[in-house]
Amino acid sequence: MTDERTIEVDQFLSHSPATVWRALTEPDLMARWWAAGDIAPVVGHSFTLDMGSFGKQPCTVTKVDPQRLIAYTFAEGSLDSTLAWTLGPEDTGTRLFLAHSGLDVDTQLGLQAFKGMGSGWPGILAAMEQVLEGVDLR
Repeated sequence: MTDERTIEVDQFLSHSPATVWRALTEPDLMARWWAAGDIAPVVGHSFTLDMGSFGKQPCTVTKVDPQRLIAYTFAEGSLDSTLAWTLGPEDTGTRLFLAHSGLDVDTQLGLQAFKGMGSGWPGILAAMEQVLEGVDLR
């Protein structure tokens, strides 16, 4: 039996949904707060994310609703999980929701990822806020 788990995290960012969308979908900005990769907000677009010591992870965009949602497979062939980023306007900024789903905790790799990423994602999302503070987004 496969026991799959989802990590759910949300973060308030003091920037507009358009700005947060750019951080999620523009390779140069994404590399500053998370990982380098050739992401593009186009369904079917295949790309890799350079996760440093964890290697280059293959991904494929599965859903796009501009400035509202981008979802993609993550670590195809190993974790076979999905990242879904949902944006919602809140006050003068954006509430960013992340659902990292499909992690098979019956496997050693899946369990390790669930534990590591579960504790790591909040810091990564906080890093996005710091990066956006220091970038000219005009």
